[in-house]
Amino acid sequence: MSEPGGAAVPRIPAEERDRLLANPGFGKVFTDHMVTSSWTSGVGWDAAQLSAYGPLSLDPSTTVLHYGQAIFEGLKAFHQAGGGIATFRPGANARRFGRSAARMAMPQLPEETFVAAVEMLVRADQDWVPSGAERSLYVRPFMISTEAFLGVRPASRYQFLVIASPAGAYFPNGVAPVSVYISEDYVRAAPGGTGEAKAAGNYAASLLAQQQAADEGCDQVVWIDAVERSYVEEMGGMNLFFVRGSGSGAELVTPELTGTLLAGVTRDSLITLARDAGYRVTERRFSVDEWRAGAEDGSLCETFACGTAAVITPVGQVKAKTGDFTIADGAAGPITMRLREELLDIQHGRVPDTRGWVHRIV
Repeated sequence: MSEPGGAAVPRIPAEERDRLLANPGFGKVFTDHMVTSSWTSGVGWDAAQLSAYGPLSLDPSTTVLHYGQAIFEGLKAFHQAGGGIATFRPGANARRFGRSAARMAMPQLPEETFVAAVEMLVRADQDWVPSGAERSLYVRPFMISTEAFLGVRPASRYQFLVIASPAGAYFPNGVAPVSVYISEDYVRAAPGGTGEAKAAGNYAASLLAQQQAADEGCDQVVWIDAVERSYVEEMGGMNLFFVRGSGSGAELVTPELTGTLLAGVTRDSLITLARDAGYRVTERRFSVDEWRAGAEDGSLCETFACGTAAVITPVGQVKAKTGDFTIADGAAGPITMRLREELLDIQHGRVPDTRGWVHRIV
């Protein structure tokens, strides 16, 4: 890892930065720097460099533009209650990045290089980490193929980059329950496909169904399985949980990882938190029929989605061609909000980290 001498010069004046941090939105504002490293066949990775954030120069024949070898990750940096800045479970993101690379026939980036690159950028741009509720610095590591070549095979050159964006709430209405539309026309992923990889093409393929959901007046799309067209998989790019029963006897059900779902870091963290709180957590297939029946007879009390960007988002209304239904009274449930607060308290350092999840940087 190395930093060029001029990299410390801010790209954006402090006064403008403070104005942007007052209302950052999500994914619209970017920090002063980025980290880059290149891989060449027969040579391997070069040293990661910190440089000013700016455009990339790509040949029109660059393979990523034609064959889509592109993967990414998402994690956050938070101000800590006792001072300093930390990220949450970056090693888990590094391991998933490696799995995505393997599935997309891309080179493996050492996990320690991934984490060190995140540290380098957050340390350089720590003034961009916003303070306050629902505020964080969203960090986006990604890798693209960069060989100039029109041929269908793995590329011989790749570039790894890390950029960051100060973020507020992912959904405009914050933690208000969202409405979802079950996609019965399209699928996100099929067995043997790239569903468990965090690959750019998966998200491109989701956009039409997301637009369909918006046309139906919904905030998000819910995917069902590609084979039987019966079982719930994900909400947009987020994992789902279903709460059966209430109180200490509640059971949380989440779709099992079959190779078509993304293994979310937030999902894994919530499974641990829920079990530690005494709830039963089951990973299994969960059908649309079971979801609807549970909502109608009251045995299913809550539904929530989870992911790095939105943390935990309650689901209130469900629309589908086969009939609409409401979860409980359409409001955020107590278990949803309890787990959300517990996770945020750990991430922001408001409670002791007993699991080694918080990775301090400054």
